Amino acid sequence: MAENFIQLGKAVLETESQAIQDAIARLDERFSRACEIILQCQGRVVVVGMGKSGHVGSKIAATLASTGTPAFFVHPAEAQHGDMGMITPQDVVITLSNSGETDEVTTLLPLIKRMGAPLIAMTGRPESTMGSAADVVLDTSVEKEACPLNLAPTASTTVTLAMGDALAVALLETRGFTAEDFALSHPAGALGRRLLLHVSDIMHSGDALPKVGADASLADALVEMTRSGLGMTTVVDNDQLVGVFTDGDLRRAFERNAHPSSTGISDVMTAGGLTINAGQLAAEALQLMEKHAINALPVLDDSATLVGAINMHDLLRAGVV
Repeated sequence: MAENFIQLGKAVLETESQAIQDAIARLDERFSRACEIILQCQGRVVVVGMGKSGHVGSKIAATLASTGTPAFFVHPAEAQHGDMGMITPQDVVITLSNSGETDEVTTLLPLIKRMGAPLIAMTGRPESTMGSAADVVLDTSVEKEACPLNLAPTASTTVTLAMGDALAVALLETRGFTAEDFALSHPAGALGRRLLLHVSDIMHSGDALPKVGADASLADALVEMTRSGLGMTTVVDNDQLVGVFTDGDLRRAFERNAHPSSTGISDVMTAGGLTINAGQLAAEALQLMEKHAINALPVLDDSATLVGAINMHDLLRAGVV
């Protein structure tokens, strides 16, 4: 029984994979024209589809919107009862229908054409009513559905979804859309935290910044490390960083039989050391820590003055890791 399920699953994936390969072979200048129409759009991209095509259309609209192309989904049945007012002549309309004859969609075509909004059709039948009305047709036809009855939308919806992704990514690349731009559309997500959070947002500063003078003893540094709980302390001379003292430095100091009260911190600290600017992204701090296998960094401002400290636990709490 288990083996049969596996074989059935593989057959579905193979059918859908082949359908996408066929779509790749058909992709031509019509795809380029569709991208150009959307790039020239002064309004938004409105995606329309019924049933399974509607579900796919919602995802396509969401993907476009999150990658730099303002877009939203309109249900064709609701459009017939008032939501048509959401579409303007400045918009571009993308209609989805495998048959190209879905009544709820074709009913809207004369209204869209009269309005003058450019129309892009994704359909398995370019010669259909919907295809004939469109300014550009993207052929999403499939040889067969993955459903053994060749009825349930499976391969056809997969190809349509992939075509929507192809549009979104092609537009993203052309617009020069960056990871930071993407994060602005996802500020609450993990990616947003990684790309929008700055070191200054989570660093320890003021009284929470571990700091001892260059003339302090090893014992003074141990007290400061314990107080801050960061596993390190900075060493300064008139607020200018001269070194850091970490748990690793402490182990090395004891291996050399350094005495806490008689050993000066300047004799056992790491002089200079790695730092990060307060205005840099927290993700950059993480990258620096991982690259050099360290757990904390002093933070400097633009004038190279010590203003804070950040460690791996701060990045974990902020969701950057």
